[in-house]
Amino acid sequence: MTALQSQKLKPYLYVLPLILLLAFVFGYPLLRIFEFSFKLVRGIDGPWIGLRNYELILGQSLFWESVLHNIQLLLAIPAMVVISLLISILLYERITGWKLYRIIVFVPFVLAIPIIAVVMKRMFQFSGPVNEVLRWLSLDFLALDWIGSSDVALWTVMILIVWRESALGIILFLARLLSLDESMLEAARLEGANWWQRVWHIILPQMRGVIEFYVVVSVITILAAVFSYVYVVGGGRGGPGTATMVIEFYIFNALIRTSLPGIAAAASVLLFLVSVLLIFPMFRARRRVREEEA
Repeated sequence: MTALQSQKLKPYLYVLPLILLLAFVFGYPLLRIFEFSFKLVRGIDGPWIGLRNYELILGQSLFWESVLHNIQLLLAIPAMVVISLLISILLYERITGWKLYRIIVFVPFVLAIPIIAVVMKRMFQFSGPVNEVLRWLSLDFLALDWIGSSDVALWTVMILIVWRESALGIILFLARLLSLDESMLEAARLEGANWWQRVWHIILPQMRGVIEFYVVVSVITILAAVFSYVYVVGGGRGGPGTATMVIEFYIFNALIRTSLPGIAAAASVLLFLVSVLLIFPMFRARRRVREEEA
């Protein structure tokens, strides 16, 4: 081995112990989950049953209802992108009080999800502040049972997700905006371009990469990281009924409440494979962001 090759390998040797540790901490449980998905597990092990767990899951209406709810929650992403873009652009242009507004919009993302979910659940109760304000404004027809109605509960969860997860978009978009060349915006302003024209023709084209990155991250979040929202808002049962049942909660019930680790493992594997497929677009979007910033 030449001196040049040894120099190239040296950084990897330094991080090798950490890589091995991470491979053990995350890799071993992942292998066990794949193994359990092909077994009828009782306790800590069980007999091999092949694809039977997957057949049971794919033939269960509750699983497909959970998938449908996750797909419905994906409708939150366009709203998150629009809200994040609008607020980040306003903050970038330093409207009056922009420092205070920046703190206010960042707070939801700093707080833990269960804390925010508990507060929002209190606010959206039938006799909570949201309905009281609507009644005070003589909008009684909008004073709904946001938590207790199976027709509205999932949309309440979506409102909570939009409110909190938009903060990440604001952070990402504002960081990208601060790296833009302001001379182009100033030139457009001098040429008579209005606010909308500057946003559409100058700002948005340069933010395409970070928008794509945020969309992919948001899709992964909604598919695989909304358990806390649903657990708190749905009263710990994905309720009312199964109105807020999502894939993560389906896995939780299979593992904890019905003691079927094989079913839970099979559903986890399916969710993992979908998430992995979405990671590759995320890396491509991140690479595009770096190229734009360069």
